[in-house]
Amino acid sequence: MEQLTGWLTAAEAAERLGVKPATLYAYVSRGVLARRRSPAGQSLFDPTEVERLARRGRPRRTTGASEVVIESGITALGADRPFYRGRDALDLAAGASFEEVAEGLWTGSFTAGRRDWRAGEPALAAGRAAAAALPPNVLPLDRIQAILPALAATDPLRGNLDPAAVVDVGRALIGGIVDCLPPAGEPGDTSIAARLAARLGAEDRFVDGVRTALVLLADHELAASTLAARVAASVHADPYAVVATGLATVSGALHGGASLGAEALLDAVADPAGADEAIGLRLRRGERIPGFGHAVYKSGDGRAGVLLNRITTAAPDHPVLAGANALLAAAARRRLPEPNIDFALATLTRAAGLPTGSGEAIFAIARIAGWLAHAMEEYERRTPLRLRAVYIGPAD
Repeated sequence: MEQLTGWLTAAEAAERLGVKPATLYAYVSRGVLARRRSPAGQSLFDPTEVERLARRGRPRRTTGASEVVIESGITALGADRPFYRGRDALDLAAGASFEEVAEGLWTGSFTAGRRDWRAGEPALAAGRAAAAALPPNVLPLDRIQAILPALAATDPLRGNLDPAAVVDVGRALIGGIVDCLPPAGEPGDTSIAARLAARLGAEDRFVDGVRTALVLLADHELAASTLAARVAASVHADPYAVVATGLATVSGALHGGASLGAEALLDAVADPAGADEAIGLRLRRGERIPGFGHAVYKSGDGRAGVLLNRITTAAPDHPVLAGANALLAAAARRRLPEPNIDFALATLTRAAGLPTGSGEAIFAIARIAGWLAHAMEEYERRTPLRLRAVYIGPAD
């Protein structure tokens, strides 16, 4: 195996460039800086290339018409995974709780301590009443969107934009949403993952899958919903309004709603022998195959592999996995892109027997952590985000 000598470690390269490790990996994902792997899997950088970049100063990339660049210290996107404040999200998914990851995104300290992630009784009463007023067949994400304003109306910290207050709001907001969903079971512990899994009706063996999904989905740099949330925060919308903005955006079929399409695809292959036909017919009709390919991770979404492995560990002989594997094989034969986190999330919800649309709900609850982290950055800047349009209409 090739040995790489004289190359810089990530810490050494970041120090030479005068940037944080998260920024270094952002340079990699943007194609500004190349990275190689040592035989042990360590990231290494060419000292000549690092020195050349250091002499040029901080890189500025020419952006496309639909791309916005905002400096942020929260999440960097690597070649196949995100890094939360420099921490590998895939490594965190191996054992960190969702609460620890959310605290890390908010404060930089990845520890949840003994803090209470619950809303007060007035908030729970209002949120549960709002949820109960909806028809029973409402999708979980729609129910969450109804619960949120009820929680907001009872929170005395709603208008306080100081970081410590926003963190307190985040804990109560996330815990309140989970605890206001219709009960389908009692959790084995008090974690957000266990409470959410119980509310959605998952068996205990799938709780770790829900935890893993929450960690992997907690943030993803400037995804559409996060950009929308930051715009709201930049004009000092309160944390509940920021989350409402994110929820409205994440519901789109090309964003958090993508798992809903992947759930439908898995439903179509109750018999694994039908996987080729299910994909073939969709391609014949010119439809996009949900759950495959990613706009950022062109060579594969590492989050998908981690979550699929977790599901396999929990239920290795589950029939849903047989269908999922058949779809993966059929997609590979047709040279489709690699599966993404939406496919893995749909596999989790279908294997766990959760209601349709549960993938959207897990996605949204996870991403609240990221939206609030980005909101806190905007609150500190105190300058509204003002995007500009390129006018292409008539001259008079």
